[in-house]
Amino acid sequence: RLCKLTMMKASSSSFLRGFKNHVRSFSDMTAYPIKKVGVIGLGLMGHGVAQVTAQAGYDVIAIESQPDVVRAGMKRIEDSLEKVAAREFKNGKIKTLQEGTDKSKEILSRIKTGTKLSDAVDCDLIIEAIVEKEDVKIEFYSQLGHIVKPNAIFASNTSSLSITPMAIASGRPSLFVGLHFFNPVQIMKLVEVIKTPHSDPIVFDRVTEFTKSIGKVPVSCGDTPGFIVNRLLVPYLAQALLMLDRGDATIKDIDVSMQLGAGHPMGPIQLADYVGLDTTYSILSGWKEAYPEEPSFCIPKCLVEKVNSAHFGRKTGKGFYIWEGDKAVAVA
Repeated sequence: RLCKLTMMKASSSSFLRGFKNHVRSFSDMTAYPIKKVGVIGLGLMGHGVAQVTAQAGYDVIAIESQPDVVRAGMKRIEDSLEKVAAREFKNGKIKTLQEGTDKSKEILSRIKTGTKLSDAVDCDLIIEAIVEKEDVKIEFYSQLGHIVKPNAIFASNTSSLSITPMAIASGRPSLFVGLHFFNPVQIMKLVEVIKTPHSDPIVFDRVTEFTKSIGKVPVSCGDTPGFIVNRLLVPYLAQALLMLDRGDATIKDIDVSMQLGAGHPMGPIQLADYVGLDTTYSILSGWKEAYPEEPSFCIPKCLVEKVNSAHFGRKTGKGFYIWEGDKAVAVA
């Protein structure tokens, strides 16, 4: 009888644990629903984020500080959707170009624009894609936290800055993650989802699911400098430029070696040019200042010289290579 009673208690305890887990699971699924998304910044990255989010069926509020910047961002989205329609028509996914035009109009109808942070007051998720300066972002989040609804999730698209200081500045660190898209957003599948020690696991999972819902492949990472991709990529670029500093090999030979020897589509020096030598310098100098004991965070002399000469690579037409549009045509 005692054995039977013990078994009944164990069974009851197991049932209660299962019920509690079911309730918790249901709660996790319903917490922090994402239906309306705010995108702050309509530049190179922000316009792409707004576009793919609207394409996935979400309502989007796209915000920039100036009306002319809003118009420029929306024009980029319109041009991109036009290219999508042309490509789908060519590939037979749609029967007529008019079908593509109608589809584009439907997507654009889901994007509303604004010039005030208060325009994002009722957003469920707010993705920030403003200038890559920590002091600007921290000031931005200290304001945003007081403006929008208290259960809105914040996500920074920073590629190299620490998420934690921004999360703390927002006043809602448990509702804050990093959401690093790659350029061009419309094409690149990867998104790094960054968690801090303060991130609520339910919020992190919710944002990860959102990332999947817009057709991206999320990878998880802690708040380490550069996250996964740039933590590996930027020191690699720096090492190639250090070889140039030492005279170990020429620009062409370094790039050809990594293309043919490692199967890379573009060599490291050409890639640094493509990304922007000013961007590469900014990332390295920020890391070096924050982590002076880390030997991989070093700044090559040839990089400093190019930046001081305002030769930033592809964006200025000259860096280590001469550029015509997006094509490197010769070594500078």
